[in-house]
Amino acid sequence: MTAPVTTPESIVDPGLHASGDPHALWRWMRQHSPVHHHEAADLPAFWSLTRYEDVRAAYRDPAVFSSRHGVLLRPSVFGTDPGGGMTLALTDPPRHKQLRAIVADWFTARAVRALAEPIRRSVRALLVRALDRGECEFVHDVAGRLSIYVIGHMMGVPEEDHETVFRWTNEAFEAHVSLAAHQELMRYFIDLMYLRMDEPADDLVSALVGGTIDDELISEEEILLNCENLVGATENGRLALAGGVQAFLENPEQWERLRADDTLLPTAVEEVLRWTSSATHSMRTATRPVEIGGRTIAAGDRVVLWVPSANRDETVFAEPDRFDVSRTPNRHLAFGGGEHFCVGSTLARTQLTAVLSELLALTSGMSLAGQVRRLHSVAVGGPETLPVRLIAR
Repeated sequence: MTAPVTTPESIVDPGLHASGDPHALWRWMRQHSPVHHHEAADLPAFWSLTRYEDVRAAYRDPAVFSSRHGVLLRPSVFGTDPGGGMTLALTDPPRHKQLRAIVADWFTARAVRALAEPIRRSVRALLVRALDRGECEFVHDVAGRLSIYVIGHMMGVPEEDHETVFRWTNEAFEAHVSLAAHQELMRYFIDLMYLRMDEPADDLVSALVGGTIDDELISEEEILLNCENLVGATENGRLALAGGVQAFLENPEQWERLRADDTLLPTAVEEVLRWTSSATHSMRTATRPVEIGGRTIAAGDRVVLWVPSANRDETVFAEPDRFDVSRTPNRHLAFGGGEHFCVGSTLARTQLTAVLSELLALTSGMSLAGQVRRLHSVAVGGPETLPVRLIAR
């Protein structure tokens, strides 16, 4: 049975996110306990932040809210994240900025513009295949494959290996385990890392292999953990893509607005990102005592930023529970903020734009073809399966 919305402790129940209404609970927490302390159980003790301004302020202050000790809630028996201090996600300034500089050129607006047409061709091919069948499971058949194909191309994975890498990552995502736990996938990137040491190319793995901080090459462990980080980020991408399509299926009048006026596409993309907020939470560790909302958070305390809650904060977004493709302004936090603002944000927007554009161009209609199953997770949110029926133009 779903816990009542007046029980904040249930926000860490994956079942609530799979079959309940976490937004109702977040709404209650924003109103009654916006800075809430959770006692230790299977998870370590932590504080929840649910209001937009508090979440944004924490993102913007890495000196007080550190990422180094982990950015996701982990059961206490697992200890701290082994990637601490070594990946883009798990470093603080100045090392975060130094690591980011190694890969940043691959994610600039100019670099992504060069990928825009190949991305659209990939989307079109995936949708044509789905249209030929009449139905598809959108998460895997379109969103998941597109996300892996694109990052695989950027990392230097040969096209003939894209489907294999997709299968391996899918296995890890469905098992809800770290990609580092998938031995075949990690062996593949170990081999690719050593290949690029001998034969550098114009790709992300080569950039990592040749990357230096303070005139020293980053370690092999750091290279591999950052490869895992880059591939793992595709889970958020696929969920935003699939969740956006689900939003349009559940709000068909908004799809018709977009079809009638494609100048709404940029605001529609931002609304999809706000609405889906596929990264359900991001954790930080306080480096010193800090007061938020009249509560004192001690040094060493874990602080969880609930992103979907911030993006439905009624003090910031008018009618936040309404999906509106013309929403403006729309200063959502789907990509985080501050030093850790998502390096792949431009790429994510480009992929989402391509999917919506090609759906408008190729289809005259779409509808659900079965039951949607939501993810059983507190780390990421969205459809685990999304069966869709597509009608060709």
